[in-house]
Amino acid sequence: MDTKFLKIQADTLRFLSADMIQKANSGHPGAPLGLADILSVLSYHLKHNPKNPNWLNRDRLVFSGGHASALIYSFLHLSGYDLSLDDLKNFRQLHSKTPGHPEITTAGIEIATGPLGQGVANAVGFAMAAKKAQKMLGEDLIDHKIYCLCGDGDLQEGISYEACSLAGLHKLDNLILIYDSNNISIEGDVGLAFNEDVALRFKSQGFEVQDIDGHNFEEIDKALEKAKNSKQPSLIIARTTIAKGAGKLEGSHKSHGAPLGEDIIKEAKEKIGFDKNLTFQIPPEAKIRFESAIEIGDLEEAKWKEKLQNSNKKELLEKLLKPDFSKIQYPDFKGKDLATRDSNGEILNILAKNLEGFLGGSADLGPSNKTELHEMGDFVEGKNIHFGIREHAMVAINNAFARYGLFLPFSATFFIFSEYLKPAARIAALMKIKHFFIFTHDSIGVGEDGPTHQPIEQLSTFRAMPDCLTFRPADGVENVKAWKIALNKQMPSAFVLSRQKLKALSEPVFGDVENGAYLLKENNNPKFTLLSSGSEVSLCLDVANELEKQNITCNVVSMPCFELFNQQENDYKKRILKGEVIGIEAANSNELYKFCHKVYGIESFGESGKDKDVFEHFGFSVSKLLNFILDK
Repeated sequence: MDTKFLKIQADTLRFLSADMIQKANSGHPGAPLGLADILSVLSYHLKHNPKNPNWLNRDRLVFSGGHASALIYSFLHLSGYDLSLDDLKNFRQLHSKTPGHPEITTAGIEIATGPLGQGVANAVGFAMAAKKAQKMLGEDLIDHKIYCLCGDGDLQEGISYEACSLAGLHKLDNLILIYDSNNISIEGDVGLAFNEDVALRFKSQGFEVQDIDGHNFEEIDKALEKAKNSKQPSLIIARTTIAKGAGKLEGSHKSHGAPLGEDIIKEAKEKIGFDKNLTFQIPPEAKIRFESAIEIGDLEEAKWKEKLQNSNKKELLEKLLKPDFSKIQYPDFKGKDLATRDSNGEILNILAKNLEGFLGGSADLGPSNKTELHEMGDFVEGKNIHFGIREHAMVAINNAFARYGLFLPFSATFFIFSEYLKPAARIAALMKIKHFFIFTHDSIGVGEDGPTHQPIEQLSTFRAMPDCLTFRPADGVENVKAWKIALNKQMPSAFVLSRQKLKALSEPVFGDVENGAYLLKENNNPKFTLLSSGSEVSLCLDVANELEKQNITCNVVSMPCFELFNQQENDYKKRILKGEVIGIEAANSNELYKFCHKVYGIESFGESGKDKDVFEHFGFSVSKLLNFILDK
């Protein structure tokens, strides 16, 4: 490799990044300057097509340290992606294509990486998705790599350990992690909080590990070549200097999260032969070298398309890319009393049989979650992915499956353990990807496992998450309708499901699940409307019947999806919400006050005991609810 040109390319990346951050007066220059040498070499190994960022067989490049976004934007611009110099100058500004951390609205960004560690798990997910795609479509069509740039912070986060453990288990030889080991954290030397033997850690997980000088072009090149040919997942420990080339700030923790300053940038530019008075300068030879990716990528994609034309996998690929939800024959649950985890299990199996790309798994709770896909095999040959007790990594991995372009993933666990995966679920919502969360054991109905396992506040927190639908179906029929909605929405959906058997509901009187809430029982001028979801809906029907025995008119509303109901027109809401509206849920459902005059919920943690006894203890019985409604 021509080290002279590599240095020009690296310095171009460095100072485009530094100028972006300086102009914005905000950002993280340390990592971009430290990683510029690695990315300049990596650009020669990376298989991608800037004119078609969605080409299926491209290599995936993930920046787990998303704060180094200035570097990836510089690289994308130089390589010919739809990211102009003006976009670079608009770094971190409102509505720009260059936000503070990578988001998928920017061409060339594979996945949104926010909190540290997410990107490592995303990279593992991409590698698993590629292995599954290769198994389905063949090595002729799928033979790409996944590169992930990560740092000390990523490896300190538990999610990276969870994910890399799985990577080793599955021998993901298409995964290459590049560890930017600069020994600097925001607070100072990384040794203040982190001194483990990273190489030994990864070797114990089944990785091939290399240790190199992250500023030596030849060492970087050889390490990448070796990693590409490895039979194991690879970790390249690249010893780097934070803010390389930034004069007195080189190697300083002060360079991590603040602009370098105009004087330091000018001095650094002058030292390497750049014009110190020019900003956003791009030497022609650097531009030419980076933009060669367009011609090379076009050629690679053309060869791939020719292979596809001669392949017997064209029809399968089309089904994966454009799944047809219209012909699915769902189970008929009308009149059947079932736990919603049970009806959901049947639905999952129907979906997996009908949709080639539908797959997923549980965090070691498949039999309890009812998420086992029967006779469909285990990953990588089959559709059941066994994540072990790794809730956080599970969702981040499945976020990557959803972003890969061929798959419809689901992630399952007990609802209480959604707390372990919430950061990754939030990123799924931010990206508006189709990722389905299966949360069983939805309330105090868990019973004997007690308050540590009984979700109270979780329902509210998921309902509060933007761009995510939270369904809490009251029977199997609602469950089916919820899935039909979820499959056709470009956003994640959460299914909050009961452990205990629920009574089948009657037909809707007005509205349906698609409206978020609908009438099960209606009077023209009701004194009360009882609004509920899940297991409490049938209880509300019993309460309404008792009220009518006292000549008190009462409507009953099932609200399987708070978010969809919130989106309805006012006229619809007025029809649904008549009289004194009372919300009843076995949770801390303060959001119901948006629609209700008062709410009967749970203001404490749960209790240990049989589910019926726990419900009775918290007042979820006909007699106690009557007293609450009538202010007795």
